[in-house]
Amino acid sequence: MTARLAPRTALFLPASNPRAIEKARGLPADLVILDLEDAVKDEDKAEARFAALEAVVIGFGASLSAIRLNGTESHEHWEDCAAVAASSADFAVLPKAERTADVVKVVEDVRKPLLAMIETPLGVLAAAAIAAVPGVAGLIAGTNDLAAALRLPPSSGRAQMSVALQTIVLAARAGGVWALDGVFNRLDDAEGLAAECREGRALGFDGKSLIHPGQLAIAARAFGPSEAEIADARALIAAATGGAERYEGRMIEAMHVDQARALLKRAADRTTTEHFGA
Repeated sequence: MTARLAPRTALFLPASNPRAIEKARGLPADLVILDLEDAVKDEDKAEARFAALEAVVIGFGASLSAIRLNGTESHEHWEDCAAVAASSADFAVLPKAERTADVVKVVEDVRKPLLAMIETPLGVLAAAAIAAVPGVAGLIAGTNDLAAALRLPPSSGRAQMSVALQTIVLAARAGGVWALDGVFNRLDDAEGLAAECREGRALGFDGKSLIHPGQLAIAARAFGPSEAEIADARALIAAATGGAERYEGRMIEAMHVDQARALLKRAADRTTTEHFGA
């Protein structure tokens, strides 16, 4: 199974909000996720499902599209799966993924690449097995629900979830799939968002899930190679002659050349088709 490069930005939108959907058609999000779950009132679920199906027919320009299902415990879940299977969406998103058997069943039902949200302690512990399920395209850290499930005080920071976040990245890398970081809730804190994006990239996440269009530019910059990184990658490739050798005061070998080439590929062409986890 193949796909584009991993998204730097994954923007969640309520499928019940037509104004937000229309605005998103002109936004530079790598992935637009239309939410049928938490962002939609119970009485609006059927209408939101229909709106999501209509929205992905029109599409979001160069952006990938996904529809987040209601969870497996919801009476809306299987109707969501049937609708998404027949839709034009590029991906389905499963909230609170915890059991591989459920993930396998959802992949079979939606017949699309699946992004599994890891939002609970059980999900974290099963993350490697979930990432290994054929048809799973990536893991998304659901940090809000995870913090609540871990009973972290409201004043807690990301450090208290570091083991869980690193476990999600490890599971994604072992499974060869994408790893997307959780959302940042403080909409007016640009510096805080930038800092959390830098931290997420340093942990190994490919990109970040977002909840407001105003967060897109900051996340895209943070998860894209900087000019300095691009220049260093080019110089490293030019200097490498094969085997282990000294470069700019550090030892490099074929692995580092491969990493530099991957960085340049990500910087140069975000529409290139290649394996998940790139």
